[in-house]
Amino acid sequence: MIKKFLILITVVFSSLSFAQQGSSSPYSFYGIGSLKFKGTVENQSMGGLSVYSDSIHINLRNPASYAGKNLKSFNNEARPIKYTVGGSHTNLKLNSSSQSDETNTSSIDYLALSIPLGKFGAGFGLLPFSSVGYKLQSSGNDDIIDYRYRGEGGLNKVFLGVGYQLSADFRIGVDASFNFGSITNTNIAFGYNDKGEILQYQSREVNRSDLSGLTYNFGGIYTKLIKPNLELTASATYTLKSELNSKNQREFSTILIDPTTQQEFVVNSAEVNLSDSNLDTTELTLPSKMAFGLGVGAPRKWFAGIEYTFLKSSQFSNRLLTIQNASYEDASTLALGGFYIPKYDSFNKYWQRIVYRAGVRLEDTGLRINNEDIKEFGISFGVGLPVGRIFSNANLGFEIGKRGTKSANLVEENFIKFQLSLSLNDRWFEKRKFN
Repeated sequence: MIKKFLILITVVFSSLSFAQQGSSSPYSFYGIGSLKFKGTVENQSMGGLSVYSDSIHINLRNPASYAGKNLKSFNNEARPIKYTVGGSHTNLKLNSSSQSDETNTSSIDYLALSIPLGKFGAGFGLLPFSSVGYKLQSSGNDDIIDYRYRGEGGLNKVFLGVGYQLSADFRIGVDASFNFGSITNTNIAFGYNDKGEILQYQSREVNRSDLSGLTYNFGGIYTKLIKPNLELTASATYTLKSELNSKNQREFSTILIDPTTQQEFVVNSAEVNLSDSNLDTTELTLPSKMAFGLGVGAPRKWFAGIEYTFLKSSQFSNRLLTIQNASYEDASTLALGGFYIPKYDSFNKYWQRIVYRAGVRLEDTGLRINNEDIKEFGISFGVGLPVGRIFSNANLGFEIGKRGTKSANLVEENFIKFQLSLSLNDRWFEKRKFN
C-alpha cells in the first residue's frame, strides 16, 4: 500500500502544471482565479457539506477530523490509515446576450493521507487551490476587436494538519498550508488606421506573478448521541487572514499575429523595471474564512446537515492589477445535504452497502462586476461504492449548476461536473500472527 501511495504522489506532482489549467471560466480573470477546493468528492456530492466526519473518510476542510475514536466494529482497534485521491471533468456552456460557446476541462483535485496517532491524528496532502484559464476579447462597432485577453496558471497548496481527541465527544485541530504557484495575464491591443483597417503590428502586455505564502486553518467537531439511534454533530472552522508574497514581472512587446493560426510572433520586447514603482514585490491579501455546520443522523445509516460559510472577500487586494468595474464584497455559501446507507454491514447484498449522497448549495461569490453580484448555484448527487476491505470505497459525484448572469454584458455559465475519487483504508503496520 505504501508503494501504491508513493506512485500516486509522483503522478500528482507530475500533473500539477496540468491541474493549474483546470478552469476555463471567464470569471477566473478576476482575483487569483476560480477557487477550486470545495472538499472531497464525498463533501461535494452533499452540496459541499463538510460538517460530517467519520473513521473511514478524510475530511480535508476540518483538521479536527484527523483525530477520532477507534473502530468498534473491529474490536475497538485503532483507526485505519486513510488516503484518498480525486479528480473531476467539467463541461461548461458559456452564454452572453449575443453569443454562446462550450468548453471542457479536467483536473486532479486532491491527494491526501491521514494517519492515526492514539488520541492524535495527522493529515497531509496537496491540491489545486485556484485556477486561472480564460480567453476573452472586447469588440467595438462592426465587431472590430479592440482587446484580447488570456490568462493561465493558479495556486496550489500543500498542507500538514494535526487533530486531537480532547474528550469523548469533542475534537480540535489545526493545519498549516503552503500556497505556491504562478499566474500569467496577457492582453493584446489591436490598432486600426483611419479607414478601419487593422495595423500590421499589435501591442502586447504580459504580467506574471509568482506567489507563495502560508495560511492557517483551525477546526473543531462535536458529536453527541442524544438518543440510542440519533447523533448530533456540530462543526466549526476558521481560516486566518494571510498575505501571499508576489514576485512580479511585466513585459511589453510588439507582435505580429498569423491570421490563420493566431500564432504570435515577437518583433521586439522590453521588460518593465517594476522596482521603480515598488511593484516588483508586492503582497496579495487572502481573506479570512469562517464556517459553521450542524447535522443529525443515525450512525452508519443516514445523516442530514446544514452549513454556512462566510468569506471576508472585501479584504482581498492586489496592488499589481487594478480592474475597472470590478470589486470584492464579503462572500457566503449555504450548503444542505446528507447521505443514506441501506445496510452498511450487509454481506450478501452489495447494493445495500452503497452510500447514496445528495445536496444543494447557494453561493454569493463576493465578486461584483458592472454593479452585478456574481452568484453560483449547484445541485449534486453521488454514490460511494465499496471496494476491497476495511470499508474502502470508490466515490462517484455529479453536479449541475449555474454561475453568473447575462445582464450588464456579462456571461452566464452552465456547468456539469463529473467527479471520481478513491477513499482507501489500510493497516500499514499491523502485526502478523504466524502459527
